Amino acid sequence: METNVGEADRIARIGAGAVAGGLSLAILAGIVELGGSIAAVLGIVAVVMFFTAATRSCGAYSLLGMDTCKREI
Repeated sequence: METNVGEADRIARIGAGAVAGGLSLAILAGIVELGGSIAAVLGIVAVVMFFTAATRSCGAYSLLGMDTCKREI
């Protein structure tokens, strides 16, 4: 799998995943009053963000031809 997620993008994905995961857990705990389906969607978003940050590869970036990695030539 080719890497296409750069360092700044990876850090942003970790942050976004943490926020989405925290909000999902807050909804499930009843701290935030939103629907259960929103909690599930936020949980999935968190998992995807963490996975793409860990693997440094994003399928959407591949489809769109994007690359945020700085490559040394």
